[in-house]
Amino acid sequence: MDRGLHRSCWVGFASLVVLLLSAIPLWAQHHEQGQPSAHEEVVTGHEHPMAAGSQLGWEGSVAGVAYSKFNHHLTGMLVLIIGLSELRHALAMSFWAWTRFLLPGALLAAGFFLLIWSDHNAWPIGALSFVETFFGSDPEIFQHKSYGLLSLTVGAIESLRRLGQIRHAAWVAPLPLFAIIGGLMLFSHSHGIHPSAAKIATDHAMMGTMAVTAGSSKLLSDWFRSPSHRELSKWELPWAVLILLIGIQLLIYSA
Repeated sequence: MDRGLHRSCWVGFASLVVLLLSAIPLWAQHHEQGQPSAHEEVVTGHEHPMAAGSQLGWEGSVAGVAYSKFNHHLTGMLVLIIGLSELRHALAMSFWAWTRFLLPGALLAAGFFLLIWSDHNAWPIGALSFVETFFGSDPEIFQHKSYGLLSLTVGAIESLRRLGQIRHAAWVAPLPLFAIIGGLMLFSHSHGIHPSAAKIATDHAMMGTMAVTAGSSKLLSDWFRSPSHRELSKWELPWAVLILLIGIQLLIYSA
């Protein structure tokens, strides 16, 4: 790929990310109108009382549920892009050369989103400081930010791989390892005090199982395909299909 095409790919991707992220603050502002400000509520992570005597926290409030749905649905769209890109690869379909950047592009977009907007009360958009966000007592916030950092890291690695800047076989491992680690983290991921806590736990367990299986399939695919044996492994297809299923589950998330 020549420099002009490289530049066009990155300019197109950057424009998409800017448009996507610029719309998020407007959405958040609309959904948080009428809600108490950070200085008017008692900051206790994900357990802000909705009213005196209520047992539901922010996660179970109308605004909290809407915020969570939006986050899951947006992430689902990005995961679907990854799954479709990998399905094209698994089926060895010829397509535009720039489509190989869909996976790293979606990972980078998801990483930026999670790092900034995953939690309404966390740094950098909420009342919690950087230290309280990353080193506080709320494991949900820490997991969200960890997902964001991992997604950015793997997205950068995949970008460099597809640009031909890093070629060692070891660099194929971060992507499937991210899927496995992220899947394992989902088994302990909680949304705090929530009326649909049992359903959320079941959804997370399903996605976690699919993510671990998908990552393992991808590892097997890379393991059995040597540089001198270029054809795709049979393990590429379950990897792509499972990623697509995770994206669909995130898109229909309703808890």
